[in-house]
Amino acid sequence: MSEERRRLGVAMIGYAFMGRAHSQAWRVAPRFFDLPMTPEMTVLVGRDGARAAAAAARLGWADAETDWRRVLERDDVGLVDICSPGSTHAEIAVAALEAGKHVLVEKPMANTLAEAEAMAAAARAAAPSGVRAMVGFSYRRVPAVALARQLVADGRLGTIRQVRAQYLQDWLADPDAPLSWRLDKEQAGSGALGDIGAHIVDLAQFITGQRVVGVSAMLDTFVHERPVAESSDGLHGTAGTERGPVTVDDAASFLARLSGGAPAVFEATRFAWGRKNAMRIEVTGSLGAVAFDFEDMNVLQYFDAVDEDLTAGFRRIVVTEPVHPYVGAWWPAGHGLGYEHAFTHQVVDLVGALAAGEQPTPSFEDGLAVQRVLDAVERSAAASSVFTQVRADDDAGTPAGSTAARAAAGSVSGSATAGGTAVGSGDAAEPDLTQ
Repeated sequence: MSEERRRLGVAMIGYAFMGRAHSQAWRVAPRFFDLPMTPEMTVLVGRDGARAAAAAARLGWADAETDWRRVLERDDVGLVDICSPGSTHAEIAVAALEAGKHVLVEKPMANTLAEAEAMAAAARAAAPSGVRAMVGFSYRRVPAVALARQLVADGRLGTIRQVRAQYLQDWLADPDAPLSWRLDKEQAGSGALGDIGAHIVDLAQFITGQRVVGVSAMLDTFVHERPVAESSDGLHGTAGTERGPVTVDDAASFLARLSGGAPAVFEATRFAWGRKNAMRIEVTGSLGAVAFDFEDMNVLQYFDAVDEDLTAGFRRIVVTEPVHPYVGAWWPAGHGLGYEHAFTHQVVDLVGALAAGEQPTPSFEDGLAVQRVLDAVERSAAASSVFTQVRADDDAGTPAGSTAARAAAGSVSGSATAGGTAVGSGDAAEPDLTQ
């Protein structure tokens, strides 16, 4: 790789589950793909200095910091990668964009629709200066999912008639599993709906090329109180004797209508015993269907309705050939990819778009579209599942830089996030970025 290539200094906020996945991606992408820019893992940010320094050394970052505001002042940082809890996203993203830094933010984009609108407005304001923003819906980069989108775009399914999408996990099915920030509405925004439901909403819109325009929804909380965690690691932890409230949904179920007229069914739960990461989507059209299950992530099922009855049936496509999306940079055919590869592909596409001066996808506008669906689901569930329209672009909007935009992002007074806690400033009341 030429030393003359432009370099992209990256600052990553947070270093837990998603921080580890993103770190792997930044390390690996330039070693397997010929990138037009060279990413540099410049600085990792966490609220505890010693733990942040240890994480930086372990994950491959050159430096550690305890205040995200200071990294925005650094000339060697060109992109801010936000992997901290949802309550922190809006203020950090808006401030980074206003400082001229590109932004990658984990999903869901924000905790509220108002925050997402403020973030999208900030991205629109920054775009004329060449500053870009992207949301980390990484499952788009699974080769089998990318192939499904390609088949739909090529017309192989004909007119889209139905979509069925599920995201099933079981890590909270045990009522004694301890509390974490993901079960606190102030920090997480919602439960299964935003954590995993956002993924299947984005996938349905990505694969079909259509938007969800209306929903009829139910949200359920099965366990209302749990033991407080004494320690935690990723999604799991050790329970203490104290107990605390669960303030988010455990399961989300909703019927939907797509912009092309097709009906869709969505289900997201973290209470499905035996289902570890079963993200499934099936799209049926007038000429065929595709079906995908992340627990068999290297396979796409494809049905061609024009096949003769004698041999008709779902075709099992093992998506590991060099002609398949992203696969050519990896292993020989049949040597499958894993969860982490989607994050690497995300870095590849992001860096490529930035080098070309193009908008990477999914953009903040795409993230806002998903947030509007989540908002409609919550409004429908609160109104006894009445069919509820998803807000359109002209239903609401916040000009970038306005007082309302900055208030939505939690930055009018200079305080950090909802609840007045500042990520990376050393306050013990902050969200724990190691969880």
